[in-house]
Amino acid sequence: MASQPTPGWVLLLSLLTGCLPAAQPRDFTVKDIVYLHPSTTPYPHGFKCFTCEKAADNYECNRWAPDVYCPRGTRYCFSQHTMKVTGESVSVTKRCVPLEDCLSTGCTYVKHEEYKVCSSCCEGSICNLPVPRNSSEAVFATLSPPSSGPRLSAAALLTAACLGLRLAATD
Repeated sequence: MASQPTPGWVLLLSLLTGCLPAAQPRDFTVKDIVYLHPSTTPYPHGFKCFTCEKAADNYECNRWAPDVYCPRGTRYCFSQHTMKVTGESVSVTKRCVPLEDCLSTGCTYVKHEEYKVCSSCCEGSICNLPVPRNSSEAVFATLSPPSSGPRLSAAALLTAACLGLRLAATD
């Protein structure tokens, strides 16, 4: 009884001898790009920030921060660092915020509690990795001028400027 060749051997021999028709090449299309590289953001220019509420320190905040995209109405990453006068962390809060929440960055000293509170904002995905510890780190860092986003009224800008001057005077 003669053994029959298996289908795999038949296919291999036909490919080697050229008995099967050659596959037709096709162009790579935009549809292929979308299929192979789907958008990783839930909306255009989506971004992420480290997010926590009153974590013990920066390590605990970043370690347990949820890996989620910021809501559409936000554009920046905010960090608030409360520390003892010795520099030891008391709490860290980080979140996604709109422009209005970034207009009063800087450090303030809470005399009756012997704490220093520094806040900063930055633009870019997970840009709020470090926490501000002093006035030179407690800044509003943007990739583009804030005016390119939603516009504030003159009254809102004047109020923000007054608040900023008042905070600078207490620092």
